[in-house]
Amino acid sequence: MPEQQGHFQRAITLFDAVMIVTGSMIGSGIFIVSADISRQVGSSGWLLVVWLLTGVITLAGAVSYGELASMFPKVGGQYVYLREAYNKLVAFLYGWTLFLVIQTGVIAAVGVAFAKFTGVLIPWFSVKNVLFKTGPLVGDYSFEFSSVQLLAILLIVGITAINARGVRAGKLIQNVLSSTKLVALALLIIGGLTLGLNAEAVQANFHDIWTAVRYPAPGVSAAPLPLSLSGLVVAIGMAMTGSLFSSDSWNNIGFAGEEIVNPERTLVRSMAIGTAIVTALYILVNVVYLLALPLVGSPEATTLAGRGIQYATDDRVATAVAEHVLGPVGAVVMAVLIMLSTFGANNGIILSGARAYYAMAKDGLFFPGLARLNAAGVPARALWAQCLWACLLCLSGSYGQLLNYVMFSVILFYVITIIGIFVLRRTRPDAPRPYRAWGYPVLPIIYVVLASVFCVILLVAEDTALFSRRGLMLVALGVPVFFLFGKRFANTPAQQ
Repeated sequence: MPEQQGHFQRAITLFDAVMIVTGSMIGSGIFIVSADISRQVGSSGWLLVVWLLTGVITLAGAVSYGELASMFPKVGGQYVYLREAYNKLVAFLYGWTLFLVIQTGVIAAVGVAFAKFTGVLIPWFSVKNVLFKTGPLVGDYSFEFSSVQLLAILLIVGITAINARGVRAGKLIQNVLSSTKLVALALLIIGGLTLGLNAEAVQANFHDIWTAVRYPAPGVSAAPLPLSLSGLVVAIGMAMTGSLFSSDSWNNIGFAGEEIVNPERTLVRSMAIGTAIVTALYILVNVVYLLALPLVGSPEATTLAGRGIQYATDDRVATAVAEHVLGPVGAVVMAVLIMLSTFGANNGIILSGARAYYAMAKDGLFFPGLARLNAAGVPARALWAQCLWACLLCLSGSYGQLLNYVMFSVILFYVITIIGIFVLRRTRPDAPRPYRAWGYPVLPIIYVVLASVFCVILLVAEDTALFSRRGLMLVALGVPVFFLFGKRFANTPAQQ
């Protein structure tokens, strides 16, 4: 009996879309990455500059990208924009990287983060609790399966099953979780500002806010290194890997273009509103960190004040602040908040990403079976394919390494996509544009320049060059794949 197919349902309103944007952006990063950023740049002023610069780049990208979203409010989002601005090869390279690393790697990493923080409440969930282990397989490598990996996989499978039931089920969960964590972040900020002020930390953090020093990572025996101007530029670029990762996924709402009410307006407004909200919250959260904990600490210290932001246990800066404000119960409160945050982030990312693979399959550039909707009107097969690969990344244990070069690929394709605005202004000057990029051409150029500088820094900086070049190689590997498996479809009309 043939599988019954449904059709896309326009069920996502502006509020739903904003919740998908904010919920997908806010995962575990904001609660952790400031520790590494503070070690890279070494001062409170430059820590805030990193987050401000990240906010400027993200907002500039969102308000520029909105022109393409309003022109092509189709399922597939960025894949469709690249196809229309350039060709199917460029679009395929993006979709290839999205499936292999960008979307699935993030899903796996966020799932593992959820499981690790669950371990604060239920200690059985721990990377040390190995449920299964093989002998040496290749060299000294042995496969291990921990309770953390088990819970991460169960989470991904469960969220996928919910979203396969229809877009309304997925958006309901997103609305509840996104609203909850926005309120919780606001309470963290208010509580930190009213109850967490630490006079010693304020004095230490703000008496000299611009002296840039690079501090060693935990476990590395080295002296702090004063940074020259060129060294500071490189340090800011490397530090922004964490802040940009924490601010990413704002574009995911575009993947669901045909499921959005009044998409020409809603897509642009939701990306602008969502990124503005998240940017403001992130900056305020970092101000709270600086008011509650000293920036410079020691990895050997046994107190929160002694470890500071730089060497907070497992980089859990937000947990350290919560413990400072609430005492021992703060760790539990923060673990619950991060569990809600990571669950909501994965729901938004899982909901959105499958639509891109569906669009690729409709163009004949991906497994044909994924170009189908189930009776509930969602691309269930694409959802389960995404789930399978993300779970394999959880099993492989390679998700953390993959994320080291995810951001290079992400920003590279953002740059190519924003340049597409200029391409389409030239090649399709009379095409309907319900929204024109605000500040064009200045703001899109600013985005392209800043984001390109970031990519160059990642390619040349000693700590990031290897992973960034591997990321570029991963993208390039998509070229022979396209010609091996997609060449016979390359000249067929794009299915709208």
